[in-house]
Amino acid sequence: MDRFTQVTGPAIPLMAANVDTDVIIPIQDLVGTGRSGLGPRCFGRVRYRADGSENPDFIANREPYRGSPILLAAENFGCGSSREGAVWALMGMGVRAVIAPSFGDIFFANCFQNGLLPVRLPIEEVRRLAEETEASPGNARTTVDLERKVVVTPAGREIPFAVDDRKRQAMLEGLDDISLTLKRGPEIEAWKAKDRASRAWAWESVS
Repeated sequence: MDRFTQVTGPAIPLMAANVDTDVIIPIQDLVGTGRSGLGPRCFGRVRYRADGSENPDFIANREPYRGSPILLAAENFGCGSSREGAVWALMGMGVRAVIAPSFGDIFFANCFQNGLLPVRLPIEEVRRLAEETEASPGNARTTVDLERKVVVTPAGREIPFAVDDRKRQAMLEGLDDISLTLKRGPEIEAWKAKDRASRAWAWESVS
């Protein structure tokens, strides 16, 4: 997993509520491709026209938002089915942080396992952030700083956000749950040796 410390760019003001994982990446687009091939298919239903050309009305197709690492959305982003591919697709599109008032629970957990930071802010703050961005999109830059746990708006305001300490440290180090467990390898092996000595009968069938 790639480390996440901070990202800066013009925040894409999507600002839609209840954007589900099927909108982010339809299930049929997850067939026959690895995670690295999902970026071009992200938001495919609204990103492209019927003839396959880009839809100019889709905000992420416009400059300066194309390829931006930050996405703004309204309530319940990532709701719907539990497909990790939704996170892979967003990251393939270039997004590394999503700022919204709330998220689908499974999507929220999947973000931390893949290096995409979900930031919860009150809807009033997200809307104001979108307004600051749209006021001068060519010059507006938002920074999401995980080390300091703040969002720096285009106007220079610093908005603190909460994040679980364990998840924060894991993202800063680029570690998923398996990697975090493997970091404790010596402790695990010491426990196994101690338990094997005191309960040999429990290990008789273990090769």
